[in-house]
Amino acid sequence: MNVDRSGQTRLTNDPSEDDTPAWSPDGKQIAFTSGSDGSREESEVYVMDADGSKPRRLTNRPGIDAFPVWSPDGSKIAYHSKPLLFPIFLMNATGSDPVNLTNVRASTNVHPA
Repeated sequence: MNVDRSGQTRLTNDPSEDDTPAWSPDGKQIAFTSGSDGSREESEVYVMDADGSKPRRLTNRPGIDAFPVWSPDGSKIAYHSKPLLFPIFLMNATGSDPVNLTNVRASTNVHPA
């Protein structure tokens, strides 16, 4: 939407809760979190074109993958995951090669930036 709140456009239209959108640095894509089963207990990271077209699931793990953020050059996406204690993962913007950056079992790591 425009800054004056006019021109709102709905980008997603599915039964799941879609949230935590993040613009790619070039403004051409939006990464976001979507509930894979309609609940907050299961979610995945998706990316779509800025107009809402071509949504693509990037993660496919049990639990919660959420709060995606782009690297400054747009080549990577960081997110937190909850199969255990919310480690921070980093993957290619295509969803390939996820790497656990905070393999610490004694703490909770959320909201990468």
